[in-house]
Amino acid sequence: MIPRYSRPEMAAIWEPESKFRIWFEIEAHATDALAKLGVVPESAAKALWDWWATEPEIDVPAIDAIEAVTKHDVIAFLTWVAENVGEEARFMHQGMTSSDVLDTCLAVQLTRASDILLADLDALLDALKRRAMEHKLTPTIGRSHGIQGEPVTFGLKLAQAYAEFERCKARLILAREEIATCAISGAMGTFANIDPSVEAHVAKQLGLAVEPISTQVIPRDRHAMFFATLGVIASSAERLAVEIRHLQRTEVLEAEEYFSPGQKGSSAMPHKRNPILTENLTGLARMVRGYALPAMENVALWHERDISHSSVERYIGPDATITLDFGLARLTGVIDKLLVYPERMQKNLDKMGGLVHSQRVLLALTQAGVSREDAYRLVQRNAMKVWDSDGALSLMELLKADSDVTAALSDAEIEEKFDLGYHFKHVDTVFERVFD
Repeated sequence: MIPRYSRPEMAAIWEPESKFRIWFEIEAHATDALAKLGVVPESAAKALWDWWATEPEIDVPAIDAIEAVTKHDVIAFLTWVAENVGEEARFMHQGMTSSDVLDTCLAVQLTRASDILLADLDALLDALKRRAMEHKLTPTIGRSHGIQGEPVTFGLKLAQAYAEFERCKARLILAREEIATCAISGAMGTFANIDPSVEAHVAKQLGLAVEPISTQVIPRDRHAMFFATLGVIASSAERLAVEIRHLQRTEVLEAEEYFSPGQKGSSAMPHKRNPILTENLTGLARMVRGYALPAMENVALWHERDISHSSVERYIGPDATITLDFGLARLTGVIDKLLVYPERMQKNLDKMGGLVHSQRVLLALTQAGVSREDAYRLVQRNAMKVWDSDGALSLMELLKADSDVTAALSDAEIEEKFDLGYHFKHVDTVFERVFD
């Protein structure tokens, strides 16, 4: 992942130094368990931890140089540790296979990444709740197909996003649980050369669950579920970003991204204030979703294992988590500083001459004894005149001048159907469902 879209805490999880430190902990904890079983001398485990206590610098270039010869990353790491620890290091990796280290390490990295993403979601939820409460009863127009429909509140828009991201959080909690498994089962996953108690010990030390049954790798359906969940979260982020982008259009301008002092919108047009952050979020979401498919394709490995998944995960592990972390933080900032224009919302509500109240008149006519087909025809023929006038005409006045309508409804009854507050009588109920 490029630095432009990286945040330090998440990026650090995927640094080579972090990976090698996790590898060492896996090997050292396994050696502890093997020593308790009498498979290796206790001095071997002690030698590893004594060296580790000196807080040695992980010499990544030295490990890479060894790998250039061995063509095997785990062997290169073990060789480097042995060069530093000495003779006792020969007892490392007893009965283990490379995937025991690689897969368990990936589980640790993904769980740590999950914890950061969960904190990101909490921050976003806090921002959404605060702004939703602020605009709980701010009237605005709801749109379907991009066309004005009926009145809603801006708070309801944000409450809907809050509920969606609460579901995202619940899914991520489940995905974290599913990915947090440890496999120290040896070649083919049979435990032929290592006792299952070693796996249980390592899992406990690293805060993981034991993988119930592995082949030579942890089953990749777990990873597919994890990355698919990240893709869904990214899609929810894009949905909210697209909403803001549409609201910022010049012809709408009901809300817009904060435009900081000194910021420039265009190299050619000094007047521009572009929704660059939310446009960026759409692009980032495409990338995160793109990582879900190769994760699903990784599920089908040959027999007990192959390494076709390995190169894929070296990409998607860091890139998907780093990208989503950056995107969620960016979206939180957008919501936190979002500029909201209630006056423009009201202006847009009033723009089409009262058309947004057409359904209430339709329903009133049916309740007054007019068939639904006739009621629809009567309202629509007046509504189309307003539409063709671009809102210059008033639906209310046209209806009051239509003898077929006034035969069923009085002027007062027609006027009552244009009450904006009518649409908001259940806002409290919705907010209680979402936030209580």
